Order: sequence, then structure tokens, then C-alpha cells
Amino acid sequence: MSSYNYNNKTVVVTGGGSGIGEALSKAFANNGADVQILDYNLEMAQKIVEEITSNGHKAQAYSCDVSNQKEVVKIINSIAANTTIDILINNAGIAHVGNIEQTSEEDMDRLYSVNIKGVYNCIYATIPAMKEHGGIILNMASVASTVGIADRFAYSMTKGAVLTMTYSVAKDYIAHNIRCNSISPARVHTPFVDNFIKTNYSGKEDEMFDKLSKSQPIGRMGQPEEIAALALFLCSDEAAFITGTDFPIDGGFIKLNN
Repeated sequence: MSSYNYNNKTVVVTGGGSGIGEALSKAFANNGADVQILDYNLEMAQKIVEEITSNGHKAQAYSCDVSNQKEVVKIINSIAANTTIDILINNAGIAHVGNIEQTSEEDMDRLYSVNIKGVYNCIYATIPAMKEHGGIILNMASVASTVGIADRFAYSMTKGAVLTMTYSVAKDYIAHNIRCNSISPARVHTPFVDNFIKTNYSGKEDEMFDKLSKSQPIGRMGQPEEIAALALFLCSDEAAFITGTDFPIDGGFIKLNN
């Protein structure tokens, strides 16, 4: 993975205890950052912290429900009281499979609370401190933000909102030296994907994995480390001229499937 200098930088990563978030946490820590992980599953986040610190790098974990604004503000304020928050990566999110008829009101509320309100809460809590010294906000959107995907009604709705929040924040805070961008991955091979296949396609795991892999024109799923590598660049000084932009990382999914 590319090497960047994040020494003396503090990075907040939501959902940093597994999947893409785990790769983000490790990548930034390995490049010198002090990583602050906010995760609903504190046990998993602590394991990542232990791994990072055992390698001589810096990290800390907090139990956090990003849909709870009071909880988010309290944690962000406690971090900001001790250090400058240089980078916020809004990675926490949940999925849902189904068209509109298969999406209950409870499903919609759940997806909204985490994927939209959670991003809003974290930016809302972090912006006041960032306005004083500048900073970088990176949101995890999705190819579903811009391309219609079958049976992803609620998920696509939330990721579309993440994309437009990115544009809005970039516009409103450019004068405060705050950059805001988003990354839009296609399907990435994480434990979530393996569990989804195992739960819904028992006995046909290999066949389904191959089918999902080939839904990307490049013929495979992305790796969490590839998403982290793009994030390292976008949050670096080398990307200082980039704001208000979404970056697909999708194996050709958006442009080559249509």
C-alpha cells in the first residue's frame, strides 16, 4: 500500500472495527495517524486497536451508536478536547435487500438512522472544531448512489443522500479550509458478503460468490485494502486540490455495465 505521512494527524473512523472500516483504521495507523475508532461493536473495535498498538501505532476505540446525536457529540467533543481532529471518515453503515414492496417502515427508519442520520451526526459534531483549523471529511457512498441496482431500494436511498451531503458540506465549508469528498465502491469482499451468501444461499456459496464477483466487469470484488488506499490519497496533502467530488472504485461497474 502507498506510503503517506500522517504523523501528528488524528483520524476518526466510524465503523472502524470490521470490513472496509478495519482496513481504513489499519492503513491510517500504519502511516502514522492516531486513529480513533467509533463502532457499535466495541469488542471488535478493541481487537483492531490491540492489533494496531501491538505494531507500535496509535489507536483508541469508543462504543458509539452513530444514530444517537448526543452520544456522538459527547465522544467527538471528548476527542477534540485532547487533540485536533484532522480527518473524519464516515464509514459506518448497514445494508438492506429488497424493492419498495419488501421494505417496511421499520426498515426505512433503521437505514435512515444509521446511513443518513449517522453521517449527519458525525459531521455536525465535528464541523465546529474543524472550522477553527480546517480538516478533511470523507464519506463512504456507493455505486448505488448514482446507478439503479435491483432490490436495493432503501440502501440506494441512503447512499444517494450521502453523496448529496458530500456536495453540500464541501460547498458550505470550503472557505473554512474543510475538504469533503466521497468514495463509491462497488461490491467489496468483506465478512458481510460472506455471511450474506452463507445465510441466503446455503449449499450454493461458491456459485453465488462467483456470480456476485462477475457483476463487476473487471471480474472480481474489490478488496477493503484497495478502498483504504484511495482514502489515504484523498485525505493526504497530495489531494489538497480535490473537494466536492465522488470517486467510484468499482471495477468498471458504473460505466461498463450500462
